[in-house]
Amino acid sequence: MTASVPIAGTRWLDEDEQRAWRAYLEATLLFFDALDRQMQQDSGMPHAYYEILVRLSETDGHSMRMSELAVRTRSSRSRLSHAIDRLEERGWVERADCPTDRRGQLAHLTDHGFAVLAAAAPSHVAVVRKHVIDQLSPEQIRQLTDIGTTIINGLEADDRVG
Repeated sequence: MTASVPIAGTRWLDEDEQRAWRAYLEATLLFFDALDRQMQQDSGMPHAYYEILVRLSETDGHSMRMSELAVRTRSSRSRLSHAIDRLEERGWVERADCPTDRRGQLAHLTDHGFAVLAAAAPSHVAVVRKHVIDQLSPEQIRQLTDIGTTIINGLEADDRVG
């Protein structure tokens, strides 16, 4: 939509804002497409599965409540449950009942899943380095950190209010 279409109360993006928004959007879409392709090629898993394994690997005991894992991976509970089904089929994750809540379930990263994650990590890092980190100067990396943190904080504040 352009500023030539009048809609009451709409604060349109100016040319600089439009360029910034479109560059950000295109960059993130292209990057995640490249990352997903590389992860599939090198590790046989989509990036979403890799992210689940990473989140589990970073917890004590390599286990996390399914509801918390859904929040941390920004996934719906049904989408996460489907992904965990696939990861269980591969022997990378196991489900267990939560000992403190009969309704809750835990996802647990298996030793095999940890080994798969460890094998996939170098490829993941190489793609991130090639397409993002090595393209930027140290100052741009600091700016990207500041920009990302500002956007995250704004979105999380909206989530707390909304």
